[in-house]
Amino acid sequence: MEIEKFAPLFDKPNLSDQERYSIEPFFTNIDQSVFAVTFIPPEVIGALCARTSRAKDDLRAIFLNEFIKPFLEEKSEYGESLRALIDFLHQHPLEVVFSNPKGREFYIKWLSQFGDDSIAQMAGTHLIYAGISQLAIKHLEDMRLGIAPIEKSTRFVDYSAKVNGQYLYYADPTLEGMGLMKEYREVMDNLFDNYTLVNNKYFEHLKQKYPGEKELVLKTKAFDVARKLLPVSTLSSVSFFGNGQAFEYAITRSLDNKLGEIRWMGQRALDELNKIMPAFLRRIESQDSEDYRKYISERSDRVNKVLTEVNWPKETIPSQTNVKLLDYDGDAENKIIAGLIYLEAQEPFSRVLGRVRRLSAEDKEKILQEVLKDRKQRYYKIPRAFENAYLRFEITMNIGAWRDLHRHRIHTQYRQRFSPYNGFDTPPELKEIGLENEFKSAIEKTEELYEKVRNKDQDIAQYCCALAHKLRFIQYQNLRSFFWEAELRTIPQGHPDYRKIEHDKIKLIQKIYPLISKYLLVDMQEYDFARRGTVEQIQKKEGELKQYFSRKDAKIN
Repeated sequence: MEIEKFAPLFDKPNLSDQERYSIEPFFTNIDQSVFAVTFIPPEVIGALCARTSRAKDDLRAIFLNEFIKPFLEEKSEYGESLRALIDFLHQHPLEVVFSNPKGREFYIKWLSQFGDDSIAQMAGTHLIYAGISQLAIKHLEDMRLGIAPIEKSTRFVDYSAKVNGQYLYYADPTLEGMGLMKEYREVMDNLFDNYTLVNNKYFEHLKQKYPGEKELVLKTKAFDVARKLLPVSTLSSVSFFGNGQAFEYAITRSLDNKLGEIRWMGQRALDELNKIMPAFLRRIESQDSEDYRKYISERSDRVNKVLTEVNWPKETIPSQTNVKLLDYDGDAENKIIAGLIYLEAQEPFSRVLGRVRRLSAEDKEKILQEVLKDRKQRYYKIPRAFENAYLRFEITMNIGAWRDLHRHRIHTQYRQRFSPYNGFDTPPELKEIGLENEFKSAIEKTEELYEKVRNKDQDIAQYCCALAHKLRFIQYQNLRSFFWEAELRTIPQGHPDYRKIEHDKIKLIQKIYPLISKYLLVDMQEYDFARRGTVEQIQKKEGELKQYFSRKDAKIN
């Protein structure tokens, strides 16, 4: 297929014939970089996909070594049942077992023919990409509902590995026709060379500076510093759980994308998911779907065409501040209190709001205090009445840290293209090891390359940016979403870069909403080691769980 020329670099798992036999029934394939899951229990596939954020190896190899081999080798009822299941699934092909006529006919009729979309939310599956770029991952993660991703961390995993002598980054074949492939690879290799240098040298520096500290904490700190050198083209693994409706939309918005990697990604998703849930995807082949894909993919071109027609001056103006509060509801506190009362009243909202506006500040405070006085932890959810008021922020921050805030998909977020125009962040820790100049030189080379590629294709040029480069984006969120994000992203274990952004947002909100902001459960302190607490907490919790499940009388409540 023509689309395969856009496939990212991938190293196939090295499996023996017996190993292949043991795991083939559980995945749609075991030798390609995109695969779906077939027969794996929810707890097992959940545990497997959760490993994505820390895993160096292919998830299918992890499944074999950790979830299959240990039990095939033991003489137990579970081991015997597992061996029998594997033999059964080899005797009865996936396509036959999954093609229940009644279920398939139901979805062909009610979803494909009559368009009853709600029923497409009633079933889902897991889809896994063993290696796609940061740009492609964010394209999928832009979706807000029906899809749950977890991707390999840049804070816990070393990205200096090579496959067949090449670093793991995406190189669009279109660059060859531009005459820029050689320079592109030189710039990308230089980034990864410096990433490896910074990571190793800073880790050794930390070991000498903090001789009693845990190695995992020091490695995480080193990764935090070095990761800003990783380019947007960096290949990473990501696992998705999604319902049928979400996957249909994900594929639809990918198949005609301007970027070849994303078109390839959409086609491969369609290929693998068609093996297990084809009735959910039948509409993708229709004329209506083709028209819809065209509507989505040509939107940018249409906007630029109109801008040309109206003589819109295209200027490059970098942001001067990290956080701007563009818009907010001046009546937010009254609306929130009215929302709390509304649930207990038998009056129209407008009447309740009018009466709240006439209350004294002391009475308003009394209502809020009574409702929130027992809220002790951030996971004690703020009442839905806090959704009555909205905030609009424009934020500029480095791409590496933005990826964490991007995960807050319930509120509205939209961004400009990745570019070097807002500058980049230089980790202050580099001065300690004398590599600040090397860092800046590597980043500046990407900016020179970016301009050359952008002159030919502004979308492909995005691959040239590094995670250190700053991105400008809009957040439009209600007060309830603000509470959740601010409280979660200021915990001590959070990354310093996004904690700084949240601190700036909180300070702005404290000025305009003094009555409400005092109930924020946030941490405004600074920490040298962001993940120190997390490591200790995880190890303690793991010990408690092992002790609990080792008891013969342990039961799941």
